[in-house]
Amino acid sequence: MPSETLLHAPFEVSRILTMVLAGGEGRRLGPLTGDRAKPAVPFGGRYRIIDIVLSNMVNSGLTRIKVLTQYKSASLEEHIARSWRLSPMLDSYIETIPAQQRTGLSWFKGSADAVYQTMHVIEDENPEQVCIFGGDHVYKMDVRQMLLEHLHQDADLTVAAIPVTKEEARSFGVIEVDADGRIIAFHEKVKDPPEIPGRPGLCLASMGNYIFRTRTLLDSLHADAADESSAHDFGRNIVPMMVSQGKKCFVYDFKTNRVPGEDPEGATAAYWRDIGTVDAYFEAQMDLVSVKPAFNLYNQRWPIRTGTNHDPPAKFVFRDEANARVGVATESLVSLGCIISGGRINRSVLSGRCRINSFSSVDECVLFENVVIGRHARIRRAIIDKDVELPSGTEIGYDLEADKKRWYVSEGGIVVIPKRAKVPESGSIPPPIDDD
Repeated sequence: MPSETLLHAPFEVSRILTMVLAGGEGRRLGPLTGDRAKPAVPFGGRYRIIDIVLSNMVNSGLTRIKVLTQYKSASLEEHIARSWRLSPMLDSYIETIPAQQRTGLSWFKGSADAVYQTMHVIEDENPEQVCIFGGDHVYKMDVRQMLLEHLHQDADLTVAAIPVTKEEARSFGVIEVDADGRIIAFHEKVKDPPEIPGRPGLCLASMGNYIFRTRTLLDSLHADAADESSAHDFGRNIVPMMVSQGKKCFVYDFKTNRVPGEDPEGATAAYWRDIGTVDAYFEAQMDLVSVKPAFNLYNQRWPIRTGTNHDPPAKFVFRDEANARVGVATESLVSLGCIISGGRINRSVLSGRCRINSFSSVDECVLFENVVIGRHARIRRAIIDKDVELPSGTEIGYDLEADKKRWYVSEGGIVVIPKRAKVPESGSIPPPIDDD
């Protein structure tokens, strides 16, 4: 339950509008975004990436949400329409807004332009504050705590931030602050980001989550739209412009955020991952399967929410140990509808309706929906997109040079098999004992 302080927070949730930026192309995710937007990529077996930020908002009591979409948005819009139905009687909604060319013939030019082109939504809702959050990171956050600090500072803008290594910081916006947490400079993806004073090797990185005073946001968007030299991006343009104008811009320290049900001193404290690359995405999935996961899906006080389905429970069959034919899963997430039929999986994440056939081995893999692993197959450190059937005897992840000739292989050696890929038969297969 929320704390006593939050129950008496000095704001009305009905006066807060949330806009989730979910139009990202996600090119660095390779084949995973060949047919879908980055926030629509499956995560954790039964979720989509977008479910994480939406769950944070709904769990925080913020239920007036607009999701801005653009790139290959069909599956994302379908998922939200079918999975996220809030009560209109309580003025709650989650609605998608596709790019509409309302201000000209161009699509969204940047994150700020996406909000500018949908500014009519803000004016229609007339909120006091606007939360603008990204739709493609993995973290848990009670947004009310950030709102309280934003209001306490009487801020025009509050930016959520987290310390990262200097090497990592080159991929993020980096913030310089004074002793009171006020932003004095903002550097977007620079080669030599400034370090945190007194903490060599660490930089204060923007999480891409913002809370704006509504009037200041609208004024800034108009000014940015009139600047033809602008990239129309919040990190590159809006935040630096507001800082240079002397607006009251503050940092919110994400590490101070306390989520109900989470151990504030444990591995889950202030966990945040940018999953913009195949390797980062894969590692975030592997974080889920440890004994004490860094990102805990089992906290009933702060659930990650999504739609429901009618798939049956997962099934594990065959215990013929003499012939190494045992349906077993260790350190893995196995979704509804899966059948582990005499094969073995270890440290893997399986989405719904996957089948692992006899004598096969799946180790450190992520399988999307409807993946079938044939007999005697050996798959290691791979991501297999939906509706793929791997024939008997297939080997993936054991000879990366051979894999590179056929599939996408990341810098970290993760093999990605694209959606509905046709995989040819390979190798000689021992005769079956009997039918699966």
